[in-house]
Amino acid sequence: MKEKLSIADQLKQKYHQTEEVTNFKEMLYRSSNLYRSRTAFKLKDEKGNINCVTYEDFKKDVIGLGTSLIEKGFLNKRIAVIGKNSYKWCVSYLAASIVGIVVPIDKELPSDDVINFMNVSQTVCILGDCKNIDSVLDSIEKVENPDTCFISFEKNFDDLLADGKKSYEQGNHSFDKIEVNPDELRILLFTSGTTGNAKGVCLSQRNICSNILSTYGIVKVKRSDLFFSILPLHHTYECTLGFLLPLYSGASICHCEGLRYIVKNIGEFHPSVILCVPLLLENVHKNIIKNMNQSLPKKYQKEKENPFDGLPFYIKKIVQRKVKNTLGGRLRVFIVGAAAANPDIVADFKKLKLMTLQGYGLTECSPLVAGNTDFFQKDDAAGLPIPNVEYKIDNPNDEGIGEIIVKGPNVMLGYYEDEEKTKQTIIDGWFHTGDLGKIDENGYLYITGRCKSVIVTKNGKNIYPEEVEYYLNDNPLISESLVLGIQKGNDDETYINAQIYPNIEAIKEYLKSSVPTKEEIWKAISDVVSSVNKRLPNYKHIKSFGIRDKEFEKTTTQKIKRYGNNMQINKKSD
Repeated sequence: MKEKLSIADQLKQKYHQTEEVTNFKEMLYRSSNLYRSRTAFKLKDEKGNINCVTYEDFKKDVIGLGTSLIEKGFLNKRIAVIGKNSYKWCVSYLAASIVGIVVPIDKELPSDDVINFMNVSQTVCILGDCKNIDSVLDSIEKVENPDTCFISFEKNFDDLLADGKKSYEQGNHSFDKIEVNPDELRILLFTSGTTGNAKGVCLSQRNICSNILSTYGIVKVKRSDLFFSILPLHHTYECTLGFLLPLYSGASICHCEGLRYIVKNIGEFHPSVILCVPLLLENVHKNIIKNMNQSLPKKYQKEKENPFDGLPFYIKKIVQRKVKNTLGGRLRVFIVGAAAANPDIVADFKKLKLMTLQGYGLTECSPLVAGNTDFFQKDDAAGLPIPNVEYKIDNPNDEGIGEIIVKGPNVMLGYYEDEEKTKQTIIDGWFHTGDLGKIDENGYLYITGRCKSVIVTKNGKNIYPEEVEYYLNDNPLISESLVLGIQKGNDDETYINAQIYPNIEAIKEYLKSSVPTKEEIWKAISDVVSSVNKRLPNYKHIKSFGIRDKEFEKTTTQKIKRYGNNMQINKKSD
């Protein structure tokens, strides 16, 4: 009898076909030849008009800027890019990574951190938004390289681009002659993660190109697709999957003008693919349920719950169409990363004919490691291994939980100027992620927490804060939570403490009060904690909690930071 293949093995027989590229220059020229007159970017001008940039025009802009950078002496030098998601950011990133080594920097960082990254990376040039450039210039005395070139997108970028194009037309084809070594450092990213201490991650263009091909192998991007770029482009998640993947595929890209404009921009651009984090998905879901309950006949309405399952089939069709229309009319897939999505929300979107594919990745892996696919989906799993990438569980416990380790062409070259940290992290070709997970018999990966955030009790019990946080955050009265292990006095036992940011609007509704007192809020949250404890074994019980009056500090991908001010304990209940 033939042995039944696991789903991971079945997936290997279904991959979409890809055409290999190993570096960005090769990809840029290939896409320009294949998709010459197709739209690469949709841009909104100051008057609100939407203009298209073809693949051929995009290539000319990258070559023009690259030619200027070469003429300024920046060949094989470190070039930083900073700013909001924009066409000029994309042109700068590609030109910088082909001419030299690109250093994408988070636009939200204080100027001292930006300057520190510039100094550490030996940046000779920085391109970016006027706001970011000016903040660095205000502290110019801290910039170690006195010859640093500052290029503002609003001030001198256009002139530099025009000069490069003119020079190229006059016969300077030095950009065309660049030979990119796909295996050398070309992308230097500084990441803080959620556990502090920024590290420089060294990536090659083969690392990222392999990830583009692997992703396309399991999630086919159509040439008719329009990607709506919301998440910060300096992050590998958005950069690889929301910028470079569509460019490889012949699709188009548009940029969100800012979080407050998401709904407006969706209505203007009509995207078909949105990369997002679970928080955004939750907000969209919440609004859909609210609008559904307001617009349906009263007999079908359910207070705060999803009424969809109880609808007759003909009303379901109408609801599906209306929901799609509110999301621009063309949306076909949400790609979710950075943290685990709520499986109930994923299931709800599926019923509404909106595919939601979540995955798991890290900056050090360019970034994708596992993902749900066009062929197989599991709402509560991070997904299956992407093509050419392996993962396994190192030193699993009785439940099969251990550290996730990864091997593949997407794994970074190492940490910048930190050989010791690199050797500790990449052992025998396997990258040790620092994340905890388990793998089922079909190859699906489940993330259970982080090694560094595991709380170990005196008797050796492991508690994963993310599990307790999941139960807390599942209650509408709680917006956010952070679970910590604390000691009491001289007692060497570790106890569970939850720091909670309440949802005041939900508490007002719950208490039927317009201005709840501190005591009423405390009592409401105390009831939630008690109900969560009933769902957990004794050793995982929340023994104390504190209430925050403002949101936790987060990374740019909206993960709560497990360091700094967030670790301060507000404690009032034992």
